[in-house]
Amino acid sequence: MNVAPETVVLAAFVAFCRIGGCFLIMPGFSSARVPVQVRLFIAVAATGALLVHLWDHIVPFIDRRPQVLAPMIVSELMIGGLIGGLARLYVLALHFIGAAIAMLIGYGGMGGTAIEENEPQAALASIISFSALLLLFVFDFHHEIVKALVTSYEVAPLNTLFNPRAALVDVTDTLSESFLLVLRLGSPFVAYAILVNLTIGFVNKLVPQIPIYFISLPFVIAGGLIIFYFAIGVMISLFADGFVATTIGR
Repeated sequence: MNVAPETVVLAAFVAFCRIGGCFLIMPGFSSARVPVQVRLFIAVAATGALLVHLWDHIVPFIDRRPQVLAPMIVSELMIGGLIGGLARLYVLALHFIGAAIAMLIGYGGMGGTAIEENEPQAALASIISFSALLLLFVFDFHHEIVKALVTSYEVAPLNTLFNPRAALVDVTDTLSESFLLVLRLGSPFVAYAILVNLTIGFVNKLVPQIPIYFISLPFVIAGGLIIFYFAIGVMISLFADGFVATTIGR
């Protein structure tokens, strides 16, 4: 089939809108540590690699009329952003529980360098976030994102515009399941913090003359780090296992 050069260019651009929109938001590639030019080159390279496989899903729907092309571009950007955003919400939930764990064991005051964001982050939260992100890449989670992008052309073809209602359902379900998962992962530290603080409070009431808080703080941190040592492997493993089912596997 002979295809006009303008159609090829428009097909590549429309494909880039969905694929690039996803790659520019998904965790890892959207990190503040990755320059914008590198993200753009990765998105362009992924678009070029996938365009051949998606040719039959894109070219038949290309229409050069502005009133058709403009809504299609906006829709493709929203769909790609949704796929990448669901994965990012899952990782942000881990950032939340990482900061909470650091605060619960008294280690929140120790600042560290954030991996994903520009804002400073507790050192313990940075370790958790970086370990989880590294494990996701080791387990080829970015391949799952690419598979989801390819499959999305069957679920949401080009002639079907972005459905905000279905997107909101996906976002709320992902948020709910992600935060329930990370709360389960952080539950040992929540229980530890409750028991330790209750004990310290009772001791402080019994002996108000002694500054129990300052004396107990090193022991609280040490106990929390011991629990962290034994729990971090299971935490990261369960987090990686739930990625596909919670985000793009629905």
